[in-house]
Amino acid sequence: MSRLLKEFAQRLLCSIALVIFLSLTILSGASWAYASGLGVTDGHLSSCPASNNCVVSQNADSKHAIDAIAYHVDRNTARETLLKVLSVVPRTEVVEQTDNYIHALSKSRIFKFVDDVEFYFPPNESVIHLRSASRVGESDLGVNRRRIEQIRLALLDLNI
Repeated sequence: MSRLLKEFAQRLLCSIALVIFLSLTILSGASWAYASGLGVTDGHLSSCPASNNCVVSQNADSKHAIDAIAYHVDRNTARETLLKVLSVVPRTEVVEQTDNYIHALSKSRIFKFVDDVEFYFPPNESVIHLRSASRVGESDLGVNRRRIEQIRLALLDLNI
């Protein structure tokens, strides 16, 4: 009987620990609702932090640098095409858009970590500058860079 009671107590403790972990994860997720330093300032997206979970096409060091996306159609067509591509990127939602800026949130499949994905259409240039950054952690295992490269390929396939 004591063996069963001991086993029950261990399972109960594991369950309680799991509930506490999940509660802390969900509650701390509320603080991820908005990340500061987003948007365009003086014609530039924010630079990346020192961590390995960000890429940006403007003013970046070699670790964080990624090429802007060039286009050969008019700016509005490029913007609308990008919005269509973003609508099919898994777990991604556009949360802000203006004539020259798009901000989307991408969530990881399992832990629901949030990445901010930004696109800037500078005036008088046929490029889309971009930034994709995780809100937490030190490494994203290359997820942000791969996401941007997949978006780039989709836009190339659509002949922008």
